[in-house]
Amino acid sequence: MHLLILGGTTEARRLAEALTGPSAPAGLRVTSSLAGRVAAPRLPAGGEVRVGGFGGPEGLARWLREHRVDALIDATHPFAETISAGAAQAARTVHVPLLVLRRPAWAPVPGDDWHRVSDLPEAAATARRLGRRIFLTTGRMGLAAFAHLHDAWFLVRSVDPPEPPCPPHLEVLLDRGPFTLDGERDLLRRHAVDVLVTKDSGGAATAPKLTAAREAGVPVVLVDRPSLPPGSQVAATVEEAATWARRRS
Repeated sequence: MHLLILGGTTEARRLAEALTGPSAPAGLRVTSSLAGRVAAPRLPAGGEVRVGGFGGPEGLARWLREHRVDALIDATHPFAETISAGAAQAARTVHVPLLVLRRPAWAPVPGDDWHRVSDLPEAAATARRLGRRIFLTTGRMGLAAFAHLHDAWFLVRSVDPPEPPCPPHLEVLLDRGPFTLDGERDLLRRHAVDVLVTKDSGGAATAPKLTAAREAGVPVVLVDRPSLPPGSQVAATVEEAATWARRRS
């Protein structure tokens, strides 16, 4: 059996390692695919790896046929909407079973001051209404939505340097999670942050910023996740996804 994992997340790496380790099913071939948007991606310790796009749903369907893929797991970022839609279309085209691995979304707790929005332009408008020193952790690809805010200062954290257009007043912090609570507390304090803007990515690696914001009384502008393709079969944990794959091997 040949399993293709659309990856780039912690869960995707853990899944590939779980399915290629000592307890892996006999005869299971695992290939992890990374989009190649990060200069130095973290690679899974087991299985084969390919880097780069497929050329849309048609290209992915062709790759699935040519490489005789028997099952497909979409373990991409919760905001990789285009990739997830393309995976669903390609899987239907070639009649390959598809599972979506998605970590649960974050849930507010007492004391949180969350302002949910549907997209980045709405996040920009909401953040500017709430403050002027904005900690932006939405990734390097979406800064254009904030570029018109000339009277606000931004701390932008991303793995790779952001690409223009960018807000005129910003400081870039190149870093990669997981982040600690003490580190996030210090970051908010040192930079006098009065608004945090982030996507509802879920997971533990970047969640400490939410706790630090709650403790400091900093409002959070939270961009809601895009919807999954209709009819998606979803696993919430690596263990669930690994069980799904083993049953098909």
